[in-house]
Amino acid sequence: MHFGSGVPTVEVSALSDGDFLLDVREDEEWEAGHAAGALHIPMSEFVARYGELTEAAPQDGRVNVICRSGGRSAQVTMYLAQQGIDAANVAGGMQAWEDAGRPVITDAGAPGAVV
Repeated sequence: MHFGSGVPTVEVSALSDGDFLLDVREDEEWEAGHAAGALHIPMSEFVARYGELTEAAPQDGRVNVICRSGGRSAQVTMYLAQQGIDAANVAGGMQAWEDAGRPVITDAGAPGAVV
């Protein structure tokens, strides 16, 4: 599936627990609730912190990029694809994640919320 003009996209239902997830929402969104195990690099800091992604991402796996609804993550997905990284935008973002019944937690491990 694709979002917009040719952005590789993956549905939440196609993701497994072990798949790599990059959350590009801003700090206050992340703090309210996020997917367990996701790497958090806000889109506003992404280029400056790009090295954190290349260190953490699996060398032979896909980077699944998520934001609140899919817009910001689509932009980051396209940037990553231009860098030669296998990346996919998570369709519907954290809203779809939560709607699918996937856990949303805070840093303390308590139930979180998508804002």
